[in-house]
Amino acid sequence: MSIVLTAADLMKDLKTGHLTGSSPLAMFISQILGTALGCIIAPLTFWMFWNAFDIGDPDGQYSAPYAVLYREMAIIGVEGLSALPSYCLELCCAFFSLALLLNFVRDVVPSKISRFFPIPMAMAIPFYIGAYFTIDMVIGSLIVYVWERRNKIDADIYGAAMASGLISGDGVWTIPSAVLSLCNVNPPICMSFAST
Repeated sequence: MSIVLTAADLMKDLKTGHLTGSSPLAMFISQILGTALGCIIAPLTFWMFWNAFDIGDPDGQYSAPYAVLYREMAIIGVEGLSALPSYCLELCCAFFSLALLLNFVRDVVPSKISRFFPIPMAMAIPFYIGAYFTIDMVIGSLIVYVWERRNKIDADIYGAAMASGLISGDGVWTIPSAVLSLCNVNPPICMSFAST
């Protein structure tokens, strides 16, 4: 799965480079440098997170949802399908068939009707990543909806760049957040508590 994710990221970066007129050689060299820096920065970042937060606590800020998934996959790999809960395989097959059917119907019906059909991949993301992601998606979708109603041309031109900036901003803040937590700096709570 990690190899597919890396290949998809590389293709996305090369497409962005093509759209912006960047040199493919420069893109490739930057990918190599980024990978080398990642080999240094990723372990240091993990070490900071490990020392600053209670990683893996199901009720904590960083509950490590992938850890549960990979643990379950390892158990299934060792013990086989008998380790699955009752009717799990049947439910997986049924929902897989439903996803195929929804995609097929979306492709066959006219676009006026297909826009009302849910996209199975979008419905599956919260189960894999976590519920917090769907809240961000709903808020972002509402912003885009209002933006398109007020100024469709600007929304079409700047929407993708705005979304990319907001996503990057969210990711960039995690490192300063870990550093501040290591220094025992807590944000002020902007609320007051009154006695009953």
